[in-house]
Amino acid sequence: MKKYIIFLLITGSLSAQTTINRDPEISEYVNLISSDSLKAHVEKLVSFGTRQTTGSTTDKKRGIGAARNWVLSQFKNDAKNSGGRMTVELQTEDLQPDGKRITKAINLGNPTAILKGTDPSDNRVFIISGHLDSRVSDVLNIKDDAPGANDDASGVAAVLECARILSKSNFPATIVFVAFSGEEQGLYGSAMLAKRALNEKWNVVAMLNNDMIGNNEAVDIRNISNMQLRVFSEGLPFLDLDKKAKFIRAYGLENDGEPRQLARYTKEIGERYVDNLEVKLIYRNDRFLRGGDHTPFVEAGFPAVRLTDMNENFNHQHQDLRIENKIEYGDLVKFMDFEYLRKNTAVNMAVLANLSKAPSKPENVKMDVKDLTNFTNLSWEKPASGKVSGFYILLRETDQSMWQKKIFTRQNPYKLPYSKDNYFFAVQSVSENGNESIPVVPMVGR
Repeated sequence: MKKYIIFLLITGSLSAQTTINRDPEISEYVNLISSDSLKAHVEKLVSFGTRQTTGSTTDKKRGIGAARNWVLSQFKNDAKNSGGRMTVELQTEDLQPDGKRITKAINLGNPTAILKGTDPSDNRVFIISGHLDSRVSDVLNIKDDAPGANDDASGVAAVLECARILSKSNFPATIVFVAFSGEEQGLYGSAMLAKRALNEKWNVVAMLNNDMIGNNEAVDIRNISNMQLRVFSEGLPFLDLDKKAKFIRAYGLENDGEPRQLARYTKEIGERYVDNLEVKLIYRNDRFLRGGDHTPFVEAGFPAVRLTDMNENFNHQHQDLRIENKIEYGDLVKFMDFEYLRKNTAVNMAVLANLSKAPSKPENVKMDVKDLTNFTNLSWEKPASGKVSGFYILLRETDQSMWQKKIFTRQNPYKLPYSKDNYFFAVQSVSENGNESIPVVPMVGR
């Protein structure tokens, strides 16, 4: 493994430290991502005309049914390379009219591939998703073409490309690849899988939802950028907030929930492996007053984030195909940037692979508060699964969004010359190849 660690001097306050720790195996996965392959996936999905959720599930050439069967066929091809570890299924549920966006009884289906981990004792689950369905201006319109090239054939293409490449991998943990249906009608497909994850007691460590990741231009403000990707993450937890609020307020942890930690991790690992891309942390669960398929997961208490374009192009989102005042509307393939889609897919790939190769997170991480001093004493227990070479202790000043310093150690407990008043801390497990777990913020102990 190639390691480059740059330490900057600390003078008075904590200065930035950059750690580049590139795993050659992960770099190879990233390099295998093809913009041509991604484009072919998007073009195929667009060829089904419309993928509106309440449309036909029996037509073999047009509609949501034909599209989901094609995705299943791609997953089945990938499964042939997995040594029997990848299983493919269509998770289904019959829905009745809801008086809103489901106007008739339908069969909802999520094409899903599960790549089982190689370690029976490792129950971690990582999920990557996009949504299969598409729409035009009228969300109930099932007749007109709704290409849905960027929204969200781009996200499904990323899922398919990651499944194609990672199906040959041998990670100890499990990866789930899924194309949700029913997103535009009310997040029905993702709610169905989140419910299953709860019922089957999945240990979901990270859920990466990709929704619109191939457009580089915001026409209305004339902004073009294929060098930035937004990651949305929940701040205060939706689940049991009333029970957790007092604790969060007491320790100032309103910015350190599990989705926010996953977003930071996504930025660090994504920028480590993908050149010419800045991952922007957006401190909202989703775009203003809107939601996506990660939402049912965060509401169920799972760490989940949304990855999306830096710029939304509303001329090419939820639009009937037409030309008005010399402006062409519609979510068409020709308006996409496939090099941008490649980079954004690579962020997903790097995060999934790094998490899957890492040990599970350290257990019972605590901060000793028996004595009031300007030192901080941390302790932890070994992770439940995976081999560790040591641990990273992370530090950041209280007004900083990203971890500023990483200290590698095999010493436990560990005494830091930094005040609990002025810094936040976390601990990561580290594999023999340098792959890091999700950081864990310490609880108070004595």
